[in-house]
Amino acid sequence: MTLPRFLLCVWCAIWAGSATAHEFWIDAESYQVGSTGDIVANLKNGQNFEGTTLSYFPRSFSRFDIVQDGNVVPVEARLGDRPALNVSAPDDGLISVVYEATPSFVTYKEWAKFTKFADHKDFPDIEARHKANGFPDVPFKERYTRHAKALFAVGNGQGTDQAVGLKTEFVALTNPYDTGFDGMMRVQVLLDGAPRPDAQVEVFDRPLEGDVVVTLHRTNADGIAAVPVKPGHSYLFDAVVLEPIKGDEKAVWDTFWAALTFAVPR
Repeated sequence: MTLPRFLLCVWCAIWAGSATAHEFWIDAESYQVGSTGDIVANLKNGQNFEGTTLSYFPRSFSRFDIVQDGNVVPVEARLGDRPALNVSAPDDGLISVVYEATPSFVTYKEWAKFTKFADHKDFPDIEARHKANGFPDVPFKERYTRHAKALFAVGNGQGTDQAVGLKTEFVALTNPYDTGFDGMMRVQVLLDGAPRPDAQVEVFDRPLEGDVVVTLHRTNADGIAAVPVKPGHSYLFDAVVLEPIKGDEKAVWDTFWAALTFAVPR
């Protein structure tokens, strides 16, 4: 077996092992960089803001971009690079790093495991929906995709986030790096470009020292959630959509995960 093929097999094993873990996010070494600095971040998969570091493999994503003021630049790296993102910072301002994974599949062999996941992500009626759609009992497959963004400040960090066309995504309505930031992070959750009203937003709050704190929030009728945040803390916002698939032989449910990471300056 050639070395590239061996490395690919190793990556597949790691990815498969982390597939049933929960959140996926872009985890920066620093969310604030100088005008001549580098933007460095890992791709992470796990739970409670801790997890496995994934390498740069183009087969695993459909897009991996740096977005600033509407300009989109694809991330380029060597196969297997960790960190997956290590580039020179562009012009001063607010930067959005965008990652959309290719679809993956998980097989549920225990109904309780699926309902536990669905309940946690705010779909308590999943059993009734499953039966109403005529879906089979276990085993059955779920198809899932990850849709992650991270906010970086380069230099002064000024600017605004915007929708970038992900299947589902967070749009930051406030800039946590702005000098006038009031400590209230306002985000809008979108699905197919439209606001998601009454959606659950799970927030992971990681201080410089101490344990991660997890809180639940909800969007209003316009898909907007307002979350108080603290200086010196980094954050992961998570929102999940669970939709039935009709006429697909591989899976019966689609799960779309949206994630947003950023830090609040001290």
